[in-house]
Formats: sequence, C-alpha cells, structure tokens
Amino acid sequence: MSWTTPQRYLAEFIGTMGLLLSVGGAAVFTLGSAEPFVRTVLISLSVGFGLIGLIYALGDISGGHYNPAVTVGAWLAGRFPARDVIPYILAQVAGGVLGMGIIAAIAYGNPSFFPAAQASALASQCYSTPTVPCAGFGAAAVFVLEVAFTFFLVFTILFSTRSEGVAKNLAPVAIGLVLVMTNLVAIPVDGASINPARSFAPAVLSSLWATGNWAIGQDWMFWVAPLLGGMLAALLDRALRPKKDLST
Repeated sequence: MSWTTPQRYLAEFIGTMGLLLSVGGAAVFTLGSAEPFVRTVLISLSVGFGLIGLIYALGDISGGHYNPAVTVGAWLAGRFPARDVIPYILAQVAGGVLGMGIIAAIAYGNPSFFPAAQASALASQCYSTPTVPCAGFGAAAVFVLEVAFTFFLVFTILFSTRSEGVAKNLAPVAIGLVLVMTNLVAIPVDGASINPARSFAPAVLSSLWATGNWAIGQDWMFWVAPLLGGMLAALLDRALRPKKDLST
C-alpha cells in the first residue's frame, strides 16, 4: 500500500493541527485555573497522549513527524528525501496555525478569559525579559534546554523506528512518553517548545494584538535550538548504526 505525495503532506498538516489542539488547548485553557505543578502535568499528558494517538492514526501515511526538527533530523540521518523537507515543514506550520487558531477562537468565546490568553501569547514559549511572564530563565539557559531535549526526542524517534528494531509497533508509545518527559522538565523553564511549529503557531497569531506580540520577537530561539537538537540526533543515529559483520 502506498500514498500519494499530497496525501502525505495532508497527513502532516492534520497531524500537526491535532498536536497543537492537544498541547495548545491544554496550555491555554489551564491558564490561571490550576496550580503550576498540576498545570504542567496536565499539559504534558495531553501532548504525550495526543502524539501517541496521532502517530498511530497517520504515521503509516507520512511518518508522523508533526515537527520540523524531526523532519530535518530524519533528512540528515538519510531516512527522508530532501525534496520533501520544505513541503513537510510548510504543512506542519500551516496545520499548527490552524490548530492554534481554533483554540484562540474558543478562548475568544469567554470575554473575561480572553485577555489572559492574549497576554500569555496563547501560552507561547518564552525566555526572561522584564515584560514577558516567564520563569526567569535567560536566553542561554533556554537555548541549552531546547537543544538538549529536542535532541533526546528526535534521538528516540530515529532509534525506535529503525527497520532493524524489534519493537517498532511500540515506537509511538516510546515517543509519546519521551515527549511527556520533555514537557514535564521544560514547561517550568520556558513553556516547552521542543517543536518549532508548536512555538510559531501561537506566536504568529499573537502578533495580531499588542499584549501578545512579544512572542514573535522571541520565536527565533524556538526554531534554531530545536533544529540544532534534531541535527545532533541525526549525527548520533549515523554514528550508532550497526556495522556489517565482515567475518561471515
């Protein structure tokens, strides 16, 4: 069974939209309504479980990337064609924006709640500035975090989906659980991107109003660092590939 190129792009669009509905919805709708620890757990579980379901649903069609860092990492690892990198990223970004647009539209339905969603830039990621509601971690700390945890996520994806792997059917579970872990650690620091599409979607929508337009100015960080993490994971994937036994 094979799928056409447009079907693969559509699967990435739908999958990333679903991922942003999952993580963006949990992040926005828990604003001010839960203790920080509870909120972190709810968001982490939502995005992890959401990703597991979406990979099982659409992974056979597109590979279930839903993340530009995963796409770039797979390409550099030699497991994804160069011609599809840009179309995949465009589909992911478009799907993410639509997903967050739906969340913003729902939040707009509560006039007393929407100003908080606007001020948080739809729960966008951030690093410390005087006017941004961050945890106080500076740009260097956030950069290191995003590189390290995106590396770990992409590393897990590349290794758990290897053709010689013995448990490929469980790969979505492993990937989802690692994403839960990355969010549990990173949300208290910068809101947890680990995915440029996840950050860009709320940031670009929030640039439409003054109280949230700080996010788009910080968004470069959440492209550069995750992409670098994905690239490093690709290098490790190449370094740890099994060698042919020349003695037989």
